[in-house]
Amino acid sequence: MEVDYARVTTAEAASPLRKIISVASIAAGIQFGWALQLSLLTPYVQLLGIPHKWSSLIWLCGPVSGMIVQPIVGYHSDNCTSRFGRRKPFIAAGAVLVAIAVFLIGYAADFGHLMGDPKKGTKTRAIAFFVLGFWILDVANNTLQGPCRALLADLSGSEHKKTRTANAFFSFFMAVGNVLGYAAGSYTNFFHMFPFTETKSCDVYCANLKTCFFISIALLLTVTIIALSYVKEKPWSPEQGKTVDGGEITDADDKPTKTPFFSEIFSALKNLERPMWILLTVTALNWLAWFPFLLFDTDWMGKEVYGGTSGGTAEQLRVYDNGVRAGALGLMLSAIVLGITSLAIETLARWIGGVQRLWGLVNFVLAICLVMTVLVTKLAEAHRRNDVIMTANGHLLPPPSGIKAGALAIFTILGIPQAHVQVTFSVPFALASIFCKTSGANSSAGQGLSLGVLNLAIVVPQMVVSLLGGPFDALFGGGNLPAFVFGAVAAAASGIVAITMLPSPPPGVSTKAVVGGFH
Repeated sequence: MEVDYARVTTAEAASPLRKIISVASIAAGIQFGWALQLSLLTPYVQLLGIPHKWSSLIWLCGPVSGMIVQPIVGYHSDNCTSRFGRRKPFIAAGAVLVAIAVFLIGYAADFGHLMGDPKKGTKTRAIAFFVLGFWILDVANNTLQGPCRALLADLSGSEHKKTRTANAFFSFFMAVGNVLGYAAGSYTNFFHMFPFTETKSCDVYCANLKTCFFISIALLLTVTIIALSYVKEKPWSPEQGKTVDGGEITDADDKPTKTPFFSEIFSALKNLERPMWILLTVTALNWLAWFPFLLFDTDWMGKEVYGGTSGGTAEQLRVYDNGVRAGALGLMLSAIVLGITSLAIETLARWIGGVQRLWGLVNFVLAICLVMTVLVTKLAEAHRRNDVIMTANGHLLPPPSGIKAGALAIFTILGIPQAHVQVTFSVPFALASIFCKTSGANSSAGQGLSLGVLNLAIVVPQMVVSLLGGPFDALFGGGNLPAFVFGAVAAAASGIVAITMLPSPPPGVSTKAVVGGFH
């Protein structure tokens, strides 16, 4: 039989590095916006009138969309037969959705005012627009990021070295986006670039947020358009899954492997070996520790450290905003340390005695830092009780430089455990894949199981914190410290379990190929 070699697929050669870099640069645009979300949106939603007790609920969309949207987008991206390619339509759609979401968030106060919101008090209509935009933004990020990583894998071909290089560039651009986003969030005069952003219903704090998001969407659309225009993706069809076998064209893999969805995931839970259960426990505790601080870190700086409030006088609001901006500066310092630490993860793991021991130790660092927020808060409160905190013209003074330095030091040191590109994400997924393979699962099932089951261990704790974090704080007076102390206990527990119970990978098995490859 004559073989039609036009239908025969072989291991594709890797694309040039410049194409991989252009796609990886999209991560800078994604992460710039994510940094703004983390640093500014919890304080902003309180300015719109949502009490601190309920402000954490808006973050419920992140884990929900991560659990539902990611698998759906991943599956349809793998099966997409568009003439533009498998990944590019989803990347383009995600970028457009981000632009729509940012527009709704930035103009929420203006839309609310047009529809009858009062100047003071709870702005119900603005909150509705904000929440809608916030949820669209999280769905858009999940729509954008997964196919972007998948396209990098496609461009890397079968070269493992090129795959690691692509992941490294993606992580590098994530770090760049983090630093730029937090730096933008810490600057108070961006709104002067676009004076029209300040309106009757949108004061300077709102206008500055709006301007930061304009910069964010401009960056994302620029890098996305450049990457999608420069990188050409071949259309996919099931015919590409056919290979030559003794002169015959046979179906090697007509359909891409499907990521396990709810029924498969819950079925897999029944058959997990003990190492996987321990890994799930460590991961879940780790996220119970991290998520409260990720939600309320800049709010803590504005309220507990600087002594401002989002619902008080104009002067208290000014001080609160200064504290939020200082918190964004702390997050920028944390991102810098995160990037530096990420480069040394493999070396640290070998020096300490394994990735599971490293993971345990950085959780103790996290626990100590969260406990230290209590000390810094008490020192700031003592200063406000015992010292002069107001100038002759009625301006509230910021905390002393020593207290500010202590708070910023906590943010900076947290960059070590927050090297989550390697530790909080890649190490758990690498270990999960290894444990699944050594327990008898085949390679593709092991990878799918590590993604599906471990995703539950990440998103369920985030849902718990989003639902209960604010009410839990309210039980103890309404500040941020109760959730931080709870996080410290969870971090310590995660560290203990990781060091004492989590098995080491089998001899000769490395997590190197996965490090830096998931976010």
